[in-house]
Amino acid sequence: MDTEIKRSVIIENREICYQLERKNVKNLNLRVRKDGSVFVSANEMVSCEEIDKFIHSKAAYILRAIDHFREMEQYRPQPKQYVSGETFYIQGRGLRLQVSQAKKDTISTDGVYIFLEMKDINDVEKKRRIVARFLDQECQTVFSEVLEDLYPLVRKYGIEKPTLRIRDMETRWGSCLTKKRIITLNKRLLEAPRNCIEYVVMHELCHLIHPNHSKQFYSFLTMLMPDWKERKDYLDKNAPYWL
Repeated sequence: MDTEIKRSVIIENREICYQLERKNVKNLNLRVRKDGSVFVSANEMVSCEEIDKFIHSKAAYILRAIDHFREMEQYRPQPKQYVSGETFYIQGRGLRLQVSQAKKDTISTDGVYIFLEMKDINDVEKKRRIVARFLDQECQTVFSEVLEDLYPLVRKYGIEKPTLRIRDMETRWGSCLTKKRIITLNKRLLEAPRNCIEYVVMHELCHLIHPNHSKQFYSFLTMLMPDWKERKDYLDKNAPYWL
């Protein structure tokens, strides 16, 4: 039966608190979440002393990750109020919201502004739902276009076209279920420039041939997208400004 224990260690005058999860796993597994919380999963046979030593060995990585997430927190935007002047990013471009009163609820864009017309401009929850549906549709359109453009590059290797799914994802831009041929993309990826979206889609397409992150996977990715590292670096460095 899985159990959870809270523990802490002191390293260079800093305390690292972590949640220890006892699970039927072979190896020690470490995760640092965006909120700075640290999780370790370990088998019941591994002593707490061994796990503390493991935390010590990973201290530099853990502290660096915690400091990074704290630094990024300052870029976290305040909740949207859905009023004129707010910015929404689509493919790396900031589109300004313009809200006006009208007889019926509609939403549209000219590529510079998002025009939201509402019967009741004070109904924040309804405005949120309308904008959310609009952005979901943009995700479907943009991600489908990118998949259509890139799929022919892997089709010649005998790969059937994957199913595209779009959802909110906490820690990843995308994922791939190789056996089911399903690629899932993070909704927030819509905010990144198109070349970064292309990188994530190509990354997941390559997993249909090489399921793990082996040397063969990265060689294959480099062959199909030689500048993938530059795209990834840009995505990683600039994500806090969009998310």
